[in-house]
Amino acid sequence: MCLSIPSRVVEIDENNNATVETLGVLRKVSLDLIDEEVHEGEYVLIHVGFAMSKIDEKEAKESLAIYEEIASKMQDGTIDESEGDMGFADRLN
Repeated sequence: MCLSIPSRVVEIDENNNATVETLGVLRKVSLDLIDEEVHEGEYVLIHVGFAMSKIDEKEAKESLAIYEEIASKMQDGTIDESEGDMGFADRLN
């Protein structure tokens, strides 16, 4: 299974490569596989160095909040990474 965390576009260069920020980490990705124009400040989903699609800002922020909650609960021991759905299946329905 592949999990893609929404990434905010920070900068786009002349070669259609973007610097994106994912939970505080910056990385370079190619925008060549996205059919529509991407602008700085928008959110994309990435896979192996390529932005695959744009994602609505509201949906991106909701997803990021869930990821941060999961990480926090894993750090404080509330949930264990071996719990399967980690107790969040009901939130996703």
